Amino acid sequence: MPLLALIALFVLVPLAELYVIFKVVGPAIGAPLTILLLAADSLAGAWLLKSQGRAVWQRFNETLNAGRVPTREIVDGVLIIFGGAFLITPGFLTDILGFLLLIPPTRSLFRRSLQRRLERRTVVSVSGRYQRAPRDYDVEGTATEHEPPPAPPSAELPPPARSRRPRA
Repeated sequence: MPLLALIALFVLVPLAELYVIFKVVGPAIGAPLTILLLAADSLAGAWLLKSQGRAVWQRFNETLNAGRVPTREIVDGVLIIFGGAFLITPGFLTDILGFLLLIPPTRSLFRRSLQRRLERRTVVSVSGRYQRAPRDYDVEGTATEHEPPPAPPSAELPPPARSRRPRA
């Protein structure tokens, strides 16, 4: 399966991009406008990547400061990185996918779909068998308290060091 995905990624996607550029968009609007459109959507994508990346980074820091785990922000950050990579790749098909990953409403659809898929693939090893991870479970265990070692008596402490700076 990974071999087929690599073939699709590095062979079929560029061929599809070339087809769209030379057979669909190029004849419809002409070569100069096609090149101008590819350059313009790259610039718009770079601006969108920068602004969305900053917004997610800010939400990531706010979530950490609130003491919560920033899972949503991490997934959003990954999707934004992929969206930016698709926008760097020349072509209209990858640009469409890149913009969809960078725009917040459509990115949330991708995030939910990705999280559901990852949750289904999560497994926990229980007594040699693999099972789906339960939503809520108890763990049994024991704990013991240890007293901290007593502080040494103050008589055994060395005298404080004197400053060698001259007094003013």
